[in-house]
Amino acid sequence: MIFFLNANFSFQNSGIEHAQVKRAMLFKKFNKDYKFIFHDWNPLLHHYLSNSGIEDINILNMFDYFQKSISVKDNIISYKDIDFGISNVNYEINIFNTNNINVTSNNKIIGKINLFKDKDEHGNSGRVKSVELFDDFGNLYRVNYYDYRGFLSMSQLYTPDNNISTEIWYDINGVPVVEDFFKYNNNNDLLKSGWRIIDSNKQFHFYESMTDMIRGFLNIINLEYFSIDKPNIYIMDRSDKYEEVLPELCSPLYSVFHLHNSQSGNAQKPMTSIMNNNYEYSITNTNSYDAVVTATEKQKNDFFNRFRPEVPIFTIPVGIIKNDHFNNKEIPMDKRKENSIVVTARISPEKQIDQIVMAVIKANKFLDNISLDVYGYVNDKEYMNKINKIVKDNDAGNIIKFHGYSKDVKSIHKNSQIYAIASSMEGFNLSLMEAQSEGDVGITYDTNYGPNELIQNKINGFVVKYGDYNALAESIVKLFKDHDLLQKMSSESYNLSKRYSEDNVWKKWKTLIDDAYMKWPLKLKSYNHNLNNGLQDMEHGGNDD
Repeated sequence: MIFFLNANFSFQNSGIEHAQVKRAMLFKKFNKDYKFIFHDWNPLLHHYLSNSGIEDINILNMFDYFQKSISVKDNIISYKDIDFGISNVNYEINIFNTNNINVTSNNKIIGKINLFKDKDEHGNSGRVKSVELFDDFGNLYRVNYYDYRGFLSMSQLYTPDNNISTEIWYDINGVPVVEDFFKYNNNNDLLKSGWRIIDSNKQFHFYESMTDMIRGFLNIINLEYFSIDKPNIYIMDRSDKYEEVLPELCSPLYSVFHLHNSQSGNAQKPMTSIMNNNYEYSITNTNSYDAVVTATEKQKNDFFNRFRPEVPIFTIPVGIIKNDHFNNKEIPMDKRKENSIVVTARISPEKQIDQIVMAVIKANKFLDNISLDVYGYVNDKEYMNKINKIVKDNDAGNIIKFHGYSKDVKSIHKNSQIYAIASSMEGFNLSLMEAQSEGDVGITYDTNYGPNELIQNKINGFVVKYGDYNALAESIVKLFKDHDLLQKMSSESYNLSKRYSEDNVWKKWKTLIDDAYMKWPLKLKSYNHNLNNGLQDMEHGGNDD
């Protein structure tokens, strides 16, 4: 089995999650089994993944596993289905927020019901998200949380001073199976102090931390899917907690350290900058894994030249374009919004959208009818305020628009002419690849990694000196004043996108998978652990009571 490792999955995801979903679709096309592994509890996990085309059979969440809720038939629990143990109950729906309902009895509040904001397939909102319970004095003593699929999933128990003392997770029959505990440390901070798993034999297994519990969980999973004939392959898309656990599992596996971003804190100084703190542990311990994956050849070379790992490095693009996409007709530049520039990215300082804004403002002095449309959720309000001030100070509100997050970026790219990037660092940039596949011409700083490889300078766009927004402005003016050049580069964008077709990317994944299979017999032979002994330790990884 091939596992994609992550912490969580939400409604608004980053490029890593989008890359995982695209990879999943690729593996499905080529009939390769895979599963997502997540270690965070999320009552909306299956709902969000289903909306992205991922089925329950491909989802393996740690809490789902212990809760025996990997696959659950959908069930809608409405607010009137909640039993408060008394008959005289009144419901007061908040007129300002219909997803909040106060529950009273004899003019005394006994609870609050919170509903999921999502609507079901019939267009009716009303699935219960959580229920707050109050004692006779109006003090909160318990909050019950429900999975979106329709069952009680977790409860938080509160102390008299309104702090969480214990959290309890249940199986689908309401039986407690996971607990964590809180206690005060020497600084009087209330922190989690341990976890307890109750297995199907009603045996208790204790873990000191979430990392210990993940280790125990992966030991079970690796053994369940273990095969003499083929390796379990673990791809660390997000390394947190997994990075120290994978090398310590009790049975053999093939582990992959996937770099989705720059390995250095300053991507423009890959040989001298401090390491990216998100990858520092993994980089330091690279040789404890079986392979490294980078999205571009330039990053592969930089990583090797600086760190000299002994394990192989594979270059595999994180972006994938369906084969049949290339059967679509190209949309000419004169059939798109004239002099249009687009950005689809979160509003965050490292994206440096303010510099694109300044480039467009400068280009506007030499062009008529220019526009910049930015689509993406605001990740940093202070940074958004900075951009708004630039727009206001330059009276550019008529040419620069912000539209928020959009899931229909394909239509946006089809109607745009230029896609702009000014990021301080990238791992690849899926949005740019998708825009190019729709014929958008790219302009970018010479940013590591991705933009300066996706865009081939003066062929399908322009790569300018890093930090030179005046050069970005000059590129905009040059393209919009030379329609033949704009059209020629658009055609090259379509053509060069074939580098990321399903067939081409699958060939690269197959090379890594073949490496895992080739090394598997030697791994089994050299592995010192006796798989027939110590099974209980491998299954639980903690201290038994």
